[in-house]
Amino acid sequence: MRENTVKTKWRAGEATVGGWLSLDSALSAEQMAQVGFDWLCLDMQHGVIDFKAVTHLLPAISTTNTIPIVRVPWNEPYEIMRVLDAGAYGVIVPMVNNKEEAERAVSACRYPPAGLRSFGPTRAMMYAGRGYVEEANDQLACIVMIETREALDNLDDILGTPGVDAAYIGPADLAYALGLSPTGDNDHPLHVETVTHILERCQHHGIAAGIHTGSLAFTQRYLAQGFQMVTLGQDTAFMSRLARKELKAAFDQPNASEKTGDAPTKGGFY
Repeated sequence: MRENTVKTKWRAGEATVGGWLSLDSALSAEQMAQVGFDWLCLDMQHGVIDFKAVTHLLPAISTTNTIPIVRVPWNEPYEIMRVLDAGAYGVIVPMVNNKEEAERAVSACRYPPAGLRSFGPTRAMMYAGRGYVEEANDQLACIVMIETREALDNLDDILGTPGVDAAYIGPADLAYALGLSPTGDNDHPLHVETVTHILERCQHHGIAAGIHTGSLAFTQRYLAQGFQMVTLGQDTAFMSRLARKELKAAFDQPNASEKTGDAPTKGGFY
């Protein structure tokens, strides 16, 4: 079976950096994959991506060594099972609030006897290659999101659930849970303290800690802090940010891109 290099790095204590895809565009997905991210996540919860889109975005990512991950819209076994059957190598499950919900997510990711995943890896076996049946339970990543007050109250129970490979922080919804404004990159002391606490508990339980960011500065901060799964940004943000920068430069300084050395072809809110 094709190796899940993201899980290999986590097990070795290494960090991974990924990108977020919210657009239903195979060309966009393929271009993002060519950049060299460790992983890319297709967002079915808040992006404009449905299951039909997933089935043509996953092959686009498969042209590279980038590991494909899908955030499902909800903690529903059939949603988890079918994106795995389509070839996802990891699933991010939103709004996991307690141990029972964590167990539900894990069970949908694992074949018996470790779980209740139904057998029918339609495309997954083509992508993964021989050995999928024997190795899928070990290679595929089950990632639960920590983003609610209830999840914080049950944090150790969730993180200690057998089969959970990583916990991913949704910073905007976490801010809501803390009574704060839902910004992506958040410097409020309570938010910073809570994020640090989640990281420390993940490390205690021996699982990877992940978090979404909307800037290079916060990505660097979280990598230095010890997060092993950090999102640098999403497709729409990368596109609009560069477009705004270059449009402004076009009027302010006609030769700005030449002076800064930025080529015109180079090139969130959560």
